[in-house]
Amino acid sequence: MSQTNVQFSVASHVMAALGAHDGEPVRSSDLAGSVNAEPSFVRRIIAKLARAGLVITTRGKSGACLLAKRPSQISMLDIYRASEAPAAFAIHAYPVTEECDVSRNIKGCMESVLQQAQSGFEKELARQTLEDVVSMIRSNRRLQR
Repeated sequence: MSQTNVQFSVASHVMAALGAHDGEPVRSSDLAGSVNAEPSFVRRIIAKLARAGLVITTRGKSGACLLAKRPSQISMLDIYRASEAPAAFAIHAYPVTEECDVSRNIKGCMESVLQQAQSGFEKELARQTLEDVVSMIRSNRRLQR
């Protein structure tokens, strides 16, 4: 069984952490600690976000990163695309069992369904901004106190 891809989730976590710091630079090691993930994996995600123009990074021992735009200017779709995560919905790659009508036909039948689901997913991500996510985090934090 394949493992769930977490690139978008981690990219969203990193961006939300940066957004919550209100323009202050944050070290990648601190972001990795927030995600509770390997620093090298988080740095790779940060590099993708930087290539997409969503974060600005500085190198070196005191290297850090910060948002390149205001959270209200960054859609969750921007983050999804920058993370280079695979499509959220995909047809399995198991071989066809020729003796089975379902096996021979399911992939073609499901292609349109999954494309529509992916399109709906991306439309919703385009509607949501990083500011929305950061606001939800701040609201939850206030409720937890």
